[in-house]
Amino acid sequence: MSAICLSIALFAADASLTDEEFLKLHRELQTPADAPWRSIPWKISLWEGRKEAARKHRPIFIWAMDGHPLGCT
Repeated sequence: MSAICLSIALFAADASLTDEEFLKLHRELQTPADAPWRSIPWKISLWEGRKEAARKHRPIFIWAMDGHPLGCT
């Protein structure tokens, strides 16, 4: 079992969480700074993304989710 899964399981079993435990868990759950998706120039605005894609003659990739963020439906 990974440290993250173990931390989550322990938290679920005992809802008390110290500041130190929280900070440790928070650090473990951060995405690495060199994650490949961080190098993509994501656009928040669909309109701005569409204009840039048209200008560069490139397709648009839309990532859309619906529902609860911990169980995207």
